Amino acid sequence: MVWQELLQQIQQGDAKALARSISLIENEYEGYESLLQSLPPGNTKIIGITGPPGAGKSTLVDALINLLVSNGKKVGILCIDPSSPFNLGAVLGDRIRMSNWYTNPHIFIRSLATRGSLGGLHPKIIEITDLMKAFPFDHIIIETVGVGQSEIEIAGLADVTVVVMVPEAGDEIQTMKAGLMEIADVFVVNKADRPDAELFVNNLRLMLAPAFRSHYNEVPVIKTVASQKEGISELLDIVLHQLQKAHLTDKKFWLLADRAFYLIQQKRMKDIDKAVLKKEIEALYPKGSFNLYKFIIDK
Repeated sequence: MVWQELLQQIQQGDAKALARSISLIENEYEGYESLLQSLPPGNTKIIGITGPPGAGKSTLVDALINLLVSNGKKVGILCIDPSSPFNLGAVLGDRIRMSNWYTNPHIFIRSLATRGSLGGLHPKIIEITDLMKAFPFDHIIIETVGVGQSEIEIAGLADVTVVVMVPEAGDEIQTMKAGLMEIADVFVVNKADRPDAELFVNNLRLMLAPAFRSHYNEVPVIKTVASQKEGISELLDIVLHQLQKAHLTDKKFWLLADRAFYLIQQKRMKDIDKAVLKKEIEALYPKGSFNLYKFIIDK
């Protein structure tokens, strides 16, 4: 009954109930799965913001929030932060990064630690995102930590993925290496007031041409100076346009299957403790006949 009450409060726009529920999911509070199983299908679109460290993602998100709020929209933001190696908490806090919006009733911001997750996302990001879809948000924005190739995870979660870059030497090559070419629905060249920005944009467009061929024009490249709010309105227009184009495709069902696979994997691995495995291996290894593959058969 507690879960039903919480869900009802969330659907009515109670931010405290949402914050409490996210904490319960993060900490796997007993019975939290009942809340997840009660969630209705959510229609709120997810905007993913990703890209290398130092590209100005947080400043860009701050500028987007400002524009959305001025248009009367209610926005939920998840900021995926690096984990402290000591307590697995978020190193950066939402109060520091976006303190202007902390008390705004139209904005809900939550910082989540990666908690050692191999990808750039929180291990419970799927569940938390689905929970937020039950809240009456107009938009949900997820900003990733920016850790290179594993940022590709965001493509499996977002309806539109915005890749933010800066006009620094070599970034075009890093884009290709990280696999960001394939996941971007929109490229943003931020800090476009820097020297060689135009050259960088042109090179990026040249790289996109052979990569996308027939649908080359479907991957826009936008210049912004987020600190000055320049180009933000154009970016938002393009993102909203891309969201309208998002519809049910084979890719969508593959992504849902991927999420299902991940959740099943997590569930079945729940009773496996790495520390226990280590102790068992320590006991068996000195005997001289340890075989890793025989060892895992019984697990």
